[in-house]
Amino acid sequence: MGRLFGTDGVRGIANRDLSIQLASEIGVALAMVLRERSAGRPLVLVGKDTRASSDMIEAAVTAGLCAGGVDVAPLGVVPTPTVAYLVTRQQAAAGVMISASHNPYHFNGIKVFGPLGTKLSDEEEQEIEDIVLDHGIPFVYASAHEVGMLRPIPGGKEAYLDHLVSTVPQGLEGMKVLVDCANGSASATAGELFRRLGAQADLINDQPDGRNVNDHCGSTHVSELCDRVREGGYDLAVAFDGDADRCLAVDEKGNVIDGDQMIAIFARDMKAAGRLRGNTAVVTVMSNYGFFQFAKDNGIDTRATKVGDRYVLETMLREGFVIGGEQSGHIIFSEYMTTGDGQLSAIQLMRAMKDAGASLSDLAKVITIMPQVLVNVEATRDMKAAINDSVELGQVVRRCEQQLEGRGRVLLRPSGTEPLIRVMVEGNDLEEIQQIADTIAGAITTYLK
Repeated sequence: MGRLFGTDGVRGIANRDLSIQLASEIGVALAMVLRERSAGRPLVLVGKDTRASSDMIEAAVTAGLCAGGVDVAPLGVVPTPTVAYLVTRQQAAAGVMISASHNPYHFNGIKVFGPLGTKLSDEEEQEIEDIVLDHGIPFVYASAHEVGMLRPIPGGKEAYLDHLVSTVPQGLEGMKVLVDCANGSASATAGELFRRLGAQADLINDQPDGRNVNDHCGSTHVSELCDRVREGGYDLAVAFDGDADRCLAVDEKGNVIDGDQMIAIFARDMKAAGRLRGNTAVVTVMSNYGFFQFAKDNGIDTRATKVGDRYVLETMLREGFVIGGEQSGHIIFSEYMTTGDGQLSAIQLMRAMKDAGASLSDLAKVITIMPQVLVNVEATRDMKAAINDSVELGQVVRRCEQQLEGRGRVLLRPSGTEPLIRVMVEGNDLEEIQQIADTIAGAITTYLK
């Protein structure tokens, strides 16, 4: 994790951590890198989500890009995967998404995609960081006749929707779904997507006002859909986050279906259809122990990466795998998309249900989720850096692992997108693992502050 870039781009409180000066400088630095590598005049696509500060950050990044000598195609409010898809379709040099994903509205962020529609590598991000943060590398601005211009792309959003619809050629007629747009980017696309596929879709939280994105709605509050699904007689509900690159679901009985369960459904479906390349699903170290047991029971191999959909994708591309993702709902279908796409996940889940002629609750029976407790501890950068160096903290963790005696596991992980250290404990006894998680969280506060 770099000084600016975390596991999912640059992120912070808008107009404080992520100032217009910083956003503009990132734009200039990106332009410098692109011009150095491009034979012609680079084009960068810029999309944004619905939060109040997105217009401001978009303007600053765009100004920096143009000042650095590249042209910009503004996409407006779109899901993050729209940017990734259109970068390759338009043969652009890069794409930028202004979003803080699942975070509250006062946060914002900058995600950068390369010409292949994938997030920048650590090395590429380091180049930009070195320019922005190392004052020994001067900013290089374009001359008056070289400054960039705006070059809108007509029909970009429609082309993205065309692509999603093409992945479910049989349509979704006869299915009834409740769709939570999180007052985010999906508000601009979900209604048209489900209409074109023939599903009866009732949209909620699809009226963004700049400040209600992710506010007690969307994939971070999916449990609030449980009663509505049962009462409304829906086949399922799906919930997106602010930039619609993740999706969680609720079955017809009101049970939450997380990313691990969805990946299990997809992997089993692909294996039955002969489409599971390498007979492997890619997940992260945060995936539930129950997923690995599911894979073993169904003769499916697994790869576990560091947390972050970028690392999942890197493994998938390197080894040719087609399905992977995170428990949080970032799911990647490499046959169709170069990043996590919540709307793609939703319609593929509905396709799997329709093809099997089964309810979502029946499909989800393939995997048994082990109780898991996650405690977030507020942490500075220094605390995150010291997590593996504290002898006292290490002793506490080892005692807790010995207490579980092979009946579960403990995982400590600094968040790449938020000022948090995450403590995850799994085991069969919920009361016991909660006590262990609280003990470790207390030790972090005691020994790292």
